[in-house]
Amino acid sequence: MKTEEKVNNLYVIGITLVATLGGFLFGFDSGVINGTVKGLESAFNAEDIGSGFNVASMLLGCAVGAFFAGKLADAYGRRSMLILSAIFFIISAWGSGIATTSPEFIVYRIIGGLAVGAASVMAPAYIAEIAPARFRGALATVQQVAIIFGLFMSFLSNYLLADISGSAENILWLDYQTWRWMFWMELFPAAVFLISLLFIPESPRYLVAKQKNDKAVKVLSRLYGAVVGQRKVDEIDASLAKDHHKPSWSDLYDKTLGRIKPIVWIGIGLASFQQFVGINVVFYYGSVLWQAVGFGENDALLINVVSGALSIGAVAAALVLVDKVGRKPLLVIGSVGMSITLALVVVAFTSGSLVTNPETGDTTLQLSDSMGMLALIAANLYVVFFNASWGPVMWVMLGEMFPNQIRGLGLAIAGLAQWGSNFLVTLTFPMILGSAGLAVAYSLYTVGAIISIFFVIKYVYETKGKELEEMEG
Repeated sequence: MKTEEKVNNLYVIGITLVATLGGFLFGFDSGVINGTVKGLESAFNAEDIGSGFNVASMLLGCAVGAFFAGKLADAYGRRSMLILSAIFFIISAWGSGIATTSPEFIVYRIIGGLAVGAASVMAPAYIAEIAPARFRGALATVQQVAIIFGLFMSFLSNYLLADISGSAENILWLDYQTWRWMFWMELFPAAVFLISLLFIPESPRYLVAKQKNDKAVKVLSRLYGAVVGQRKVDEIDASLAKDHHKPSWSDLYDKTLGRIKPIVWIGIGLASFQQFVGINVVFYYGSVLWQAVGFGENDALLINVVSGALSIGAVAAALVLVDKVGRKPLLVIGSVGMSITLALVVVAFTSGSLVTNPETGDTTLQLSDSMGMLALIAANLYVVFFNASWGPVMWVMLGEMFPNQIRGLGLAIAGLAQWGSNFLVTLTFPMILGSAGLAVAYSLYTVGAIISIFFVIKYVYETKGKELEEMEG
């Protein structure tokens, strides 16, 4: 009988679902800001750069959280970092809603960013280290399903709350504005995440690295059976024994070639290009974007809900395909699809004319009915291509592509690159929108998508079906 046929599937799936609650909160925390931008501008009197920083401030925390989570996870464990991130999610959700000044709000959003950053790298790494190779990609993709579902639920929650009160700026319950309640909705899943983490085991590969082989055998025996569990511990031990020392930053440097290991640069490239295609402009500024081309607030929030639903379907498709088609083909298809759809969005936005509302002084981009429909369809197809490819596959690859010895450090560097790029794109969008317009902003993202095609073809290699112990630096 094949080893993989003995896998305790229910146990693996249960552990995966708990870990991916971090992905759900990652998505919810990232998306909730989308419906609160107008409320924040009103409450804190922020415009353009101030508004951009209120939105992007979380991403500073994400970069720091992702960078240090990998190193700390090597020292204290993957599960421990996920528990810490759950606590930070709770603090951030409460504080963001109760904040009375912009600096106070930014502090709480950075705390939330620390949680998102840690969860973004630790959840896929934990899943990769628990899951069998033959469906590791599918299980790691569940993380992206959770992220998108979290985004969808935040969009839906924002829409319903704003629909009840009439606007994110209006009072909802207990004399608090609606935008504050949008943040507080996150407290419920954050509490569930924290409690659930207390019932899952530590990563067996971390336990072996810490020479706690007996505990690792218990975890792997429950996953695969006693005989296979012991054999896998021996395999992990042998892999680490080739270069068994405390992980350090120098491990990322190839002393023989006299340069940083190529796998590190590939990780940085994957992480950066996932953001340079502009996807989080849609996630964070979706309601602002659609209001900028003439849709009302409620309609713009509803479009977000539709985008979120399409995203879930796209990620579900990736879940089915990632272990059959492979990682690299999905990335290439996604890059080509995003390049085409982003170019169509640029065409639509270029055709519009600016119209100023004489009563409010607000300027919107007026599109014809046909161009407005083109922008709407192309933008949603762009989201579908992203979520069927780069959205999940980048996280799958980062969780599995690094050798055991440098996995935590590699994730730290790639996570820093991912969230640093995210911060740059998110911070600059309001400024580009205000000074140059939507067409210029989306032209830049189109260029990023086109370059990503050549990056994947030339530098990215396939990891489908490989054991983690086979990964080479």
